[in-house]
Amino acid sequence: MPFSFGDDGVPEAVLLTYDQFEDLGGESKFERRPGVVSAEVVGAELGSMVAAIRAGAFAPVVWGDGGEPEAVIVSTSQYRQLRGDDEPPPGTIDDPTRRVYATEPLPTSRAMTLDEIAAMMGPYSQQVLEEIRQEKREEAEGARREDNSQ
Repeated sequence: MPFSFGDDGVPEAVLLTYDQFEDLGGESKFERRPGVVSAEVVGAELGSMVAAIRAGAFAPVVWGDGGEPEAVIVSTSQYRQLRGDDEPPPGTIDDPTRRVYATEPLPTSRAMTLDEIAAMMGPYSQQVLEEIRQEKREEAEGARREDNSQ
C-alpha cells in the first residue's frame, strides 16, 4: 500500500512500489530522476527531496537494492496525477493515499440487466451467457425428472 509522509503531519510525498508506479503509467507521465538509487542515497538526500517537492520542482525518485527498482517517491500532487484525482482546494490538508470517494449511485443511474451487460461486451459474451442459461435449464429439467421418478 502506498503511504504518505511529511512534516508536522502534513502529507508532502508518497512512497509506492515501482510496480504500482508502472501500472499507473508513471514512466510515461513523469520525467524521473535517472537510474535507481539505493536506500542510503534516499536517506542522505531526503531533506533536499522534500525541499524540491515544496518548491514544485521534484522529479520522482526510483530506489531499490542492486539497481533493481522497488519503490518510488513522488509528491502528493504527482500521486494524484497518477491516479487521475482532482487537486484539493488550496490550504486543504489532503492525504491522497487515504482518499474516500462517493460510491452512491448518481441520480441518472439505473439498474442494468445481465442481457444488457452482455450486449455491451459483445457477441462472445452473449453466447457464453446463453450457454450458461442452457446448462441451468438442463440441470433444472434433470432435477424435475428425478423428482417425478421418485
